Amino acid sequence: MQNTKIFTTTFASVYPHYIQKAEKKNRTKAEVHEIIYWLTGYNEKEIQEQLEKRTDFKTFFEQAPRMNPNASLIKGVICGYRIEEIDDELMRNIRYLDKLIDELAKGKKMEKILRE
Repeated sequence: MQNTKIFTTTFASVYPHYIQKAEKKNRTKAEVHEIIYWLTGYNEKEIQEQLEKRTDFKTFFEQAPRMNPNASLIKGVICGYRIEEIDDELMRNIRYLDKLIDELAKGKKMEKILRE
């Protein structure tokens, strides 16, 4: 699963798709942000800075204040790959975020999405 193109894609270019996917299913931007906070430790100001800097995914995750230790509880298939079988840490982190946004759009409760 070597797709380094996503590593150099800017977080800012994908972020609107996360928001759109959530809002299309009557979820909110605030919920998307809550997911990003939970997974990465970024706060609102820091997310905005990453968006303004047009940081790529590699840098976005490298600079994350604190990856959530419960992220490893995220299981399942995303984009045809089983998350828990992804060896590359960066790719796994990107897929964690994708999976959480998918779960939000599918109507899961935030407590379940955030593995509480």
